[in-house]
Amino acid sequence: MKRLVNILLWSVIAAAFIGPGTVTTCARAGSDFGFALAWALLFSTVACVVLQEAAGRITVLTGHELGTAIRQRYSGPTRFGWVPALLAGGIGLGCAAFQAGNLLGAVAGVRLVVDLSPALLAAVCGAGAAALLATGSTRWIANVLGALVAVMGVAFLATAIRLAPDAGALLAGLLAPRIPSGSTVLVLGLVGTTVVPYNLFLGSALARGSRLGEMRWGLMLAVGGGGLISLGVLVVGTALGGGLAYERLGAVLGTRLGSGAEWSLAIGLFAAGFSSAITAPLAAAITVRTLVGGAGRTEWSERSPRFRAVWLGVLLFGVGFGVAGVQPIPVIILAQAFNGLLLPLAAVFLWLTMNDRSLLGDRGVNTLAQNLLMGVIVLACVALGLRGLAAAAASALALLGG
Repeated sequence: MKRLVNILLWSVIAAAFIGPGTVTTCARAGSDFGFALAWALLFSTVACVVLQEAAGRITVLTGHELGTAIRQRYSGPTRFGWVPALLAGGIGLGCAAFQAGNLLGAVAGVRLVVDLSPALLAAVCGAGAAALLATGSTRWIANVLGALVAVMGVAFLATAIRLAPDAGALLAGLLAPRIPSGSTVLVLGLVGTTVVPYNLFLGSALARGSRLGEMRWGLMLAVGGGGLISLGVLVVGTALGGGLAYERLGAVLGTRLGSGAEWSLAIGLFAAGFSSAITAPLAAAITVRTLVGGAGRTEWSERSPRFRAVWLGVLLFGVGFGVAGVQPIPVIILAQAFNGLLLPLAAVFLWLTMNDRSLLGDRGVNTLAQNLLMGVIVLACVALGLRGLAAAAASALALLGG
């Protein structure tokens, strides 16, 4: 029973990264490039486990959350005193960008099967998320999110299995890394939608009160399951064979597998959007609280006006996009790319913190093997981020030149 509760708790991480961004980016990758980008999902899942374990280890061993550890390391009269504020601002903006995509994706899922006003649906979803967040209970929220992740997983994996993908081609895509022409933004998005920067701070907060073994076990199961669901979405996307639109994907699945497949897509997309619409504002509030020095203070408790003001601001940002009727897919993909660029910054400072003996002691710091693995992941994230910046700059120059 205790292990089941632990899985439900860590399912918050899976709920956070499997949002409409994951659905859109993975489906787009499958639609445009088949199984060629599956390796990016495998890399992202492994990277997520490694980085989340490090963030959780800080809390378990020191009692301080990741944001608090970074603030203590870099704040004060040092030349790096700007680091906590930069991370708080960047991750707050990243959560807001994600939130816009979360609510737009949830609304798009409902509209696949019900013809209602997008503005009305966005407002209703936003009100539902606000009601759960207002409880101030992380455990209660975790239980709700665990149920949503289960529904989402069944919907997407069942659809992917019914499509009967070519196992050999899928295995080749998983084990042979390559970046086809025109896929840079999608690769960056696949990494950014799985190794979500704000999840590092959220996961660190969830590890409070856990034992190291329990934390690692629950984390690996939750993230591994999330990676499997993401792969299922990529397989579903291959049914389109070029281009992505939710309505067309639903129609294609309905034609190939029957009307039940269209309902599965709708349910999965809604569950992904609504669960992430809860976690993004919550993670923003937790991150800001720890990085600005509010952790452990009454005025920053889960029911305090300051804490609620942060998550409410992020939530209203997303509702605003939904009420405005913005097209969801471009917003969602850009949000993933933005977070893919933000990830290297968070990963570098996490890596440095994991080698701070004054904080973690000799037994808590990374071993040589952990440093090598984490170093490869951080360098890969930096390389992808730089490639994404180069691609964005080239696109901007082309627009200016045209």
